[in-house]
Amino acid sequence: MSSGLNLAQQEAVNYLHGPCLVLAGAGSGKTRVITHKIGRLIQAGLEPKRIAAITFTNKAASEMRERAKGLIGREAKHVVICTFHALGVRMMREDGAVLGLKPAFSILDSDDVTKILKDAGGTTDTATARIWQWTISKWKNMGLNAAQAEAAAADDNERITARIMARYEERLTAYQSVDFDDLIGMPLKLLRDFDEVRAKWQAALGHILVDEYQDTNATQYEVLKALAGERGRFTAVGDDDQSIYGWRGATLDNLRKLPVDYPALKVIKLEQNYRSTSAILRAANNVIGPNPKLFPKTLFSELGEGEPVRVVDADSEAHEAERAVARIISLRAGDTAVQGKQYKEFRDFAILYRANHQARVFEQALRKAQIPYKVSGGQSFFDRAEIKDLCGWFRLWVNNDDDPAFLRAITTPKRGIGHTTLASLGTFASQYRLSLFEALFSPSLPSVMPKRTLEGIHEFGRYINDLEYRARRTMGAEDSRTFMLDWLKEIDYEKHLYDGEDSEQAAAARWTNVMEFVDWMSLRAGGTIDDASGADSNIETERKSLLEVAQTISLLSTISEREQDQNVVTLSTLHASKGLEWPHVMLIGVTEGLLPFKLEDDNGRQLQVSDDTLQRLQEERRLMYVGITRAQRSLAVSWTKKRKQGREMVPCVPSRFIAEMGLDKTTTREDPREKLKALRAEFARKAQDSAAAKAAAAAAP
Repeated sequence: MSSGLNLAQQEAVNYLHGPCLVLAGAGSGKTRVITHKIGRLIQAGLEPKRIAAITFTNKAASEMRERAKGLIGREAKHVVICTFHALGVRMMREDGAVLGLKPAFSILDSDDVTKILKDAGGTTDTATARIWQWTISKWKNMGLNAAQAEAAAADDNERITARIMARYEERLTAYQSVDFDDLIGMPLKLLRDFDEVRAKWQAALGHILVDEYQDTNATQYEVLKALAGERGRFTAVGDDDQSIYGWRGATLDNLRKLPVDYPALKVIKLEQNYRSTSAILRAANNVIGPNPKLFPKTLFSELGEGEPVRVVDADSEAHEAERAVARIISLRAGDTAVQGKQYKEFRDFAILYRANHQARVFEQALRKAQIPYKVSGGQSFFDRAEIKDLCGWFRLWVNNDDDPAFLRAITTPKRGIGHTTLASLGTFASQYRLSLFEALFSPSLPSVMPKRTLEGIHEFGRYINDLEYRARRTMGAEDSRTFMLDWLKEIDYEKHLYDGEDSEQAAAARWTNVMEFVDWMSLRAGGTIDDASGADSNIETERKSLLEVAQTISLLSTISEREQDQNVVTLSTLHASKGLEWPHVMLIGVTEGLLPFKLEDDNGRQLQVSDDTLQRLQEERRLMYVGITRAQRSLAVSWTKKRKQGREMVPCVPSRFIAEMGLDKTTTREDPREKLKALRAEFARKAQDSAAAKAAAAAAP
C-alpha cells in the first residue's frame, strides 16, 4: 500500500496509533498521503464506512474520492469523503430534531440571508446588510451566539448588529432554515450538549482525516475534537505557510493548540516538493523565511535547478499586460521541452494577481492578441441574483416542498406578505411537520392567521399551482418564451429590478440577463440545446414542456465545471489559485500596496506596528508564497512603476517580497518583448536563408 511513497510519506501513512499532524509543504503529495492512509486503515481492519476524510471544497472531495477509488477499488464508495459542511448537513438531518429542526430543513444561500437581514434590520440597503452578514458570520465562526456577541461588543455598531443577529436567528427558526455557518455551529451544539449524539458519532467515525487543516476556524476545530474524542483518532494534514484565509475565520491557533490538547501528537514533515524546480522553491523558501515558524521546514526538489525566476518591471498596468502576453507568445514559440515534454498549450499558463480588478487590463491584452483565456473564480451566470430569483420560482413549480425556493418566490418581488406572516406560517409548518407550501392549504391554518392575511398567501399558493399547470402544458421554444414573458409581466419583475437599483444602467444590465435566461430556457424547450451533454445548439433533440426544462435547473451549476478542460490561459486571484498548479506562472502587480495589500493609512503613512498589522503582513507573505509555489517550470514576477488610482496615475515601488526572494538581480531581469523580437528576427533569417537556398537550387544547371 505504501509503494511509490517517500520515507516521510510512508511514516505518515503507517502511523495509526494516535493523533497525527502531517505538515505537508506545497506540492509534497498530501492528497496521495491521505488516500494511501485510507487504504492503510482499511488494511488494518477499520471498516470503510467508519473512515471520514474531510476537505474544504466539493471539488477537492471529488478528486479525493476518485483517487481513493483508484487505490482501494469499490470499498472507496463506503468511505465518508466530504466537506465539513456536508458532514454537518448529514449530522443535522439525522439528529437535528433535538434542536427543533425537521429533517427537511432548508439551507439558505448568501442572497437569501441578505434579504432576511434587510428585513430583520429594517433596511433596504444591500451594502449595510452585507456588512451585518459578514460580522454575524465571523461571530458564528468564533462560536458566539447573539447574546454572547452583544456581551462582547466593542462599540455601538457591534451591539446593534448583535441585536439584529438575534432577530435574524428568530426568523431562521421560524422558517426552519439554516445558513452556511450553522452547518458547523449546530453540529457542534449537537456534539457538546447531547451525550447520546456525541457517543453515536464517535462510534460511527473510527478515524478522521482533515485536509487543509490550516484553513479550519475555531468552531471546526471544536467539532473535530468532539468527534475524535480523548483518544484523538485523527490525522490533520496542513501547512502553516499556506494559511491565507484569516479574513474568513481560519486561524493558526488551531495548529498551536494541537500539541497542547494532544500531548501524544505525532508530527511528521513532508518537505520534498514534486511540483517545482529548485530555483522556484529557493525563492519560496526565502520569501516565507521572515515569518515566525510553528513547525520549521524547508522545501526541496529533485527536479533540477530549472530556469531562474524572472523579475519584470513595467511602466504601467497596460505595459505590464503587454509584457505578460509577450512572455506567453515567446515561451510558446521557443523550446520549452522539459524531460521530453513540451509546455506550450495555453492551459499551461496562468496569470495570478492579488485582487479581481487587476484582471481587466490583462483580459484586454489577451483579447487583442487573440489568446483564449478564462477568469477563474468569476461569477457564474447562474449565481446572479436575478437568475437565482427566477430559478427559485421554477424550483417551487417542480417541488412545492422546497422551502428556500418558496421564501424567495413569495418575497421577490414583494407582494405585501411580511415577516410576521411568514414567521407564523413557519411556526405552524414546523409544528405540524409540513413544508411551507403544504401549510398554506392546511384546514387548521385559519385558526392561527387572520382572514385577510390568509387570503393573500392563498392567492400566492393558487398562483403557483396555476403556473405549474400552465408550464406542464407549454411545449416548444416559441410558446415557452411567450409564457415566460407573460409571467414576468404578471409579477412585474422588470419594475422590481429598476426599483431595487440606484442606476438605470445597472437595472438594464440585470434585465438583459433575464432576457438571456428566457431565451436559454426556451431553446431547451424547443429541443435545440441538449441539457445533458451541453452539445452544439444546432443538434435537434425532443421538444420538452417548460416544466421538464425547469426540472434540470439543479444541474445547471455543473455546467461551468467543463471549463477546466478548455485549452485557455487562466487568470486567477492568488486566493482562488490555492491547490492548483501550472507549468508557467506570471505573478503580476507585486507592488507595495497591492501585495502586500495596503499597510498604510489614507494619507499614505505606514500603519503603526501592532499585532494586527504584523499578522496581516505575515498572511500577505504567505499569499506570496502560495503564488510562487503554483509554478512548476517557470515563474515571472512583475511590478509597475505607476498604476491607476481613481483618475490619477500614482507612483509605485516594488513589493518588499521581491527583495525577500533573494534573487540575483543581474540574471533575473528580462524584457519578453525583446526576446520575442529576437525570436521573430531569427525566424525571418531562417526563412530568408531557406528562400535563398531554394532560389539557388532552382538556378543551378
